[in-house]
Order: sequence, then structure tokens, then C-alpha cells
Amino acid sequence: MRDLSENTSLLSLNTATVGDQWTLEECIEGCLRHGIGGIAPWRDKLLECGVGKASKLIKDSGLRVSSLCRGGFFTSDKNGNLDDNFRAVDEAAAITAESLVLVVGGLLPDSKDIDQARERVETSIQKLLEYARSAGVVLAIEPLHPMYAADRACVNTLGQAIDVCERVGEGIGIIVDVYHVWWDPNLKFEISRAGSKNLILGYHVCDWLVPTDDLLLDRGMMGDGIIALKTIRASVEAAGYDGPIEVEIFSKKNWWQRDPDEILKVCVERFQSVT
Repeated sequence: MRDLSENTSLLSLNTATVGDQWTLEECIEGCLRHGIGGIAPWRDKLLECGVGKASKLIKDSGLRVSSLCRGGFFTSDKNGNLDDNFRAVDEAAAITAESLVLVVGGLLPDSKDIDQARERVETSIQKLLEYARSAGVVLAIEPLHPMYAADRACVNTLGQAIDVCERVGEGIGIIVDVYHVWWDPNLKFEISRAGSKNLILGYHVCDWLVPTDDLLLDRGMMGDGIIALKTIRASVEAAGYDGPIEVEIFSKKNWWQRDPDEILKVCVERFQSVT
């Protein structure tokens, strides 16, 4: 397992971690101040900055772009939300993102049929993948915790995500986000399976708090919750993953209320000690 104790080059800041307090330009400057090696912009910050300007700022900074968040939500309309997803691919290409993260979407409007939703997701991914290949952009399915199956993602386990990747072909992989998969009894096996197929495109960390006050906006800083972070990372790295580790924290009542420089300082400390 990689030694992170004196290494921040492998740390990537998902811009959601500082909430709305910083612009993308400020996030880039913050990463440089704290010695953070990578960044993962959300599209709202990217578009607020302007894609062209953002691309130049990131390139000039030397930061690695671990991912662009996010595309997906294929079940939101009859066309699989493809127009927006094509734009997301273009944006990912412009900033040389290592992957475009896909949060696939929940049930179709006025439907209770989750199998139908999963079929729509896979069909839409096949269509998007053709465009992404032509743009040189790699897609990454992020399975979300089952509590989000109805409204955010009907792909909920690594196993399901890997199955989709196998069926649709080259140019797509998976994101291992500890918040969403830590509970899975098949986690170690599925990580190994994904690694054997070179499908692991990203590794995201935060922590699961007990109690959790908000199932979307109460993620914990690494070390403040119950996720066995080092155990999961050991499995991910044993499976061959050697890329950046992305910190992604949604914390409306805690971390988003703090000074962003404090957030980044603690991210670095916890990355080096408990992640």
C-alpha cells in the first residue's frame, strides 16, 4: 500500500468539498497553497469560470484533473439527458479530465420500475460512449448507496457497475467512492474483479458519520466516522489502482461553514494520517 504520510501529490480536491465558498480559480489557488496535487471540478464551477479560462488556469497550475463531476441522470427525460451529457464530454475534454463521472439517475418519471430505469441507463450510456470515444474522454460510472436508488442512481453496487461496463465495451470504468460502497459484503471481491479488468478509474474518500443528520449533506471528514478507510484503500491498490485519491465531502452544517483554507489544511492532515 502506498505511503501517504509525507505525500500530497496524490491528493485531489473535489471542489464540492468547499461548497459554494470558493470559485474554481480560488480552488486552484488553494490547492497550490496547500501542496495538493490534483483537482476535480464540478461543472457549475467550471461553467461559472468559463471552460476556456478554466482550462488555461488548470493547465498553467500543473494540477492533475482527476475527474469532472458530473454527467449522467439518464432517466431524467425521454432522450436520456444526452444533450447535456454531450456537453459534459466536451467540457471534460477541454480540461483534460481523466474521467467524466456518471451519476446515472434514479427511477423514470412516474415509474416504480427500477429494472426499466436500469435498461434506460445502459442504453443511454451506449449512445454517450460513442461520442465520448470520439472525444477521447473516458466515462466512469459511480455506483451510489442504495438510499439514492429512487432519485439519483439506480446502479448501487460495484458489481452492477462492472456488469454494465462489460456489456457496453471499451472506454468506460468505475469509481470506488467509500461513502457509497463501504457497506457492501461483496466489496473486496468486486474491487478485485474491477482491478482484473482495469476498470478502476477513481477512488473517492470521506467518512460516514453516526448518526448521520442528512443523507446527502452530512458526510464526514476522513477519520471522523466508521468507514475502514485503510482497509478499503489496501484492496483498491492491491487491485492495481495507482491514481489520485479524491476527497469529496458534502457537509452543509459543518465543513461548509468553515474557512476553506481550514478545510484544505485538515484534508491534507487526514489524507496523510488516516486515509
